[in-house]
Parts: sequence; structure tokens; C-alpha cells
Amino acid sequence: MVNFYPNTPVTVAGLRIVFISSCDGSWGGSEELWAGTALWLAKAGHSIHAFKTNVDECQPRIAELRAAGCRVIELDKAPPLVNRITNRLLPNKWHYTRQKNSRELLFRHLQRLRPHVVVVSQGSNYDGIAFADVSRRLCIPYVLVAQKATNSRAPDALERDLAQEVYRQARRSYFVSQHNLELTQLQLGMPLPAAEVIRNPYNVAFDGALPWPVAADGVLRLACVARLFLSDKGQDILLQTLAQAKWRQRPLTLTLYGAGPDEAALRGMVNFLGLQKQVHFGGHVSHTQVEQIWRTHHALVLPSRYEGLPLALVEAMLAGRPAIAADAGGIAELLTDGATGFLAAGLTVKALDEALEKAWAARADWPVVGAEAARQARAAVPANALEAFAGKLLNAVYEAQLVPKQAAALSYQNSLSLVQPV
Repeated sequence: MVNFYPNTPVTVAGLRIVFISSCDGSWGGSEELWAGTALWLAKAGHSIHAFKTNVDECQPRIAELRAAGCRVIELDKAPPLVNRITNRLLPNKWHYTRQKNSRELLFRHLQRLRPHVVVVSQGSNYDGIAFADVSRRLCIPYVLVAQKATNSRAPDALERDLAQEVYRQARRSYFVSQHNLELTQLQLGMPLPAAEVIRNPYNVAFDGALPWPVAADGVLRLACVARLFLSDKGQDILLQTLAQAKWRQRPLTLTLYGAGPDEAALRGMVNFLGLQKQVHFGGHVSHTQVEQIWRTHHALVLPSRYEGLPLALVEAMLAGRPAIAADAGGIAELLTDGATGFLAAGLTVKALDEALEKAWAARADWPVVGAEAARQARAAVPANALEAFAGKLLNAVYEAQLVPKQAAALSYQNSLSLVQPV
């Protein structure tokens, strides 16, 4: 291994910071933390490079990053033609794959850039391990961000040793819920003393709930704000629950907001169950449109199978809306059953129906429950999650002893004075 770092001082507002996103889609809500923090740090005068799989040039955040001076580099590139030809002559285990190509591309860039810290943002808790290992092998300090952990996805025998070593050597491991942190420790079979819980940025006002929507027609409007991805988000169970005769007869509608690979399947389910009058599709929602949902809807419903801490829950609560949710990931860490919302014990039709019934019986109290939800949410999340995370990253640079203590402190304070919240 090679250590690139000479004992030379670093300018206060000139750190080299690399972000790596291993999320498999073109964009997801779990990427708002790294992207927003990258923008925040770039505006504070730091040099930012971002590496991402599946870069969508039409994605507004990508354009915003580039406009702020951040370099955005595609990691998911096909191997060169000569390597693809060579693959025909080699056993499968020696093939030159897209994954191998991504790691080698990253190696070359990190070797050249010599960043002060690398931030590996994972959609789950292991999908960025190979990228973090590149940084580890180059002796470049890195931190891990895990946006989700699931019981169904633990590292297999081949991955386990590497995952343990990558987490062990990380300067920090950040999780979005205590549940995810503890589950990862269990799966790895080791403590993570450098781990802590952080919060994602949100897209509603921190300090004021929205006015309660007037239901002139007497209809209560539920919103499910989640990626249309059944294996994680469980909208299929929600539709089966609402297909019961009693729910069809009640003045209640559901709007499914979001996009994803299972949209066609969900539309087919709605038609098959005959729920066209009660269930509507709201499409993808940009970060600037979230408040509008809660100006017209009365409660959030989240039938998730797996979660970190859903951004939709934080936003609904800050907007003063109660939530009806399955107990997945860190949801129960924020949602208090009967006080700020209604918690289903698990994701089954029976459990979700019981939570919905409890909510329906208390529907006259929803404005009060929503107000308490907003109060508790403000106590649980920072007013500026991007500023908070940026401070943690700058502290990680100092702890790696790459810059003097005074310079790191000045860098953070100067950043606070230079940058407005993104």
C-alpha cells in the first residue's frame, strides 16, 4: 500500500473531498445527503469530485453539482473493446467486468487526486464496500454512509472478510437509524465503535407545520411517498388492505407518489383489484414539490418492508401530518404509536389493517396528532442536516491528522459564514 500524503499544510478552504455514490439507479432520495453536502462544501471553497454509477445527464442534481464546480464522473462504464475480446479467451472468474473496470477507474482517479477524505454513500450497507476498499488500499481516509440495512441482505462468505475490514478501517461509519447500525453490527459480528447515526436533509420547512387541508367533500386523502419498488416499499400489501369492502366504502383516497421499476405492476394491481376510483398515481416528486403534497393530503401511509429512516416520514411529520406506517428500519425511532402516528406491528394485511383502523377511529384528532408529530420531529432532526454532516466530514479530516487542528476548525467556521443552506 502507498501513502500519498506528504507533511505539507493544507489551505483552510482548499480540501480535496471525493464523494462516491454506489446507488444502482439514476437517482434516489438516499443520494440527497451526499449531493447536498457536496454542494455545500463546494460553495465553501473546497475541491469536490463525485463518482457515481448510472449518471443521468438530465438529472437536475447532476447539473447543479456541475454548475457549482464539482466534477461528476461516471463509474459504470463498459470495459474497453480489447478487454471484452480477451474475455472470450478467459475463464469466467478472470473476466474483465464492468465492476472491475469501475474499481480500476476509481483507483486511477484517487491515485491522481490524493483527496483528504473519501465519502462512500451506499444505498444499503454493503453495496459500496468494493469502492471503499480502493480507498483503503491506497491509504486514503474514508467514511461510509449506509442508507439502509435489511435482514435479507447480509454479506456472504466471500464478502464477509472484506466488509469487516472496510468497516473496521473506516474513519467513521454513518447510519440513518439506530436499527440499521445495530443490524449491521450483528451481520458483521463485531462492534462498530466509530459508527454514529446521522439525519438526511429534508424538503419542507423545519420551523412551521403547514395549515391543515380542508376536506370540503369530506374525503380524507392519504399519500404514500416512496419509490415504486415492491420488495422494499410494500405498496402491494397496502393495495390488498384497501381492497377490503369496508375501505372501499369509506370516504378515503390514496395517492401513490414516486417512480420506480414496479410502476406497471402496481397499475396492474390497482386495475385487478378494482381500485381505480380510490387509488391514484402522482408520479415522481422533485425536492421542490414535497410541500405541495402536504398542503392537500391529510396523512402519510408507509407500508415498507425495509427502511433506513424514510425521508418521507420526516417530511410528513415536519409538515404536521400523522403517519400510518409499518415498523421497518428506524421508523419506530421517530414515530410514536398513538401520539405522532399509528404503527403497524409488521407488514401483513392484518397488521396494516389494524393500524389503519386505529387511525380511522381517531381521524378527528389527526390535526392534533400532526402537530405533535411536527414538535417531536423538530426535536429529532437538525435544522440543517447538510451543515451538520459537512462539519462531521471536516472533523474526520482533522482526526486523520491531515490538517492542523486550527485549520480544520477555521475551515468549518469559514464554511458556516460563506454558505447559505442548500
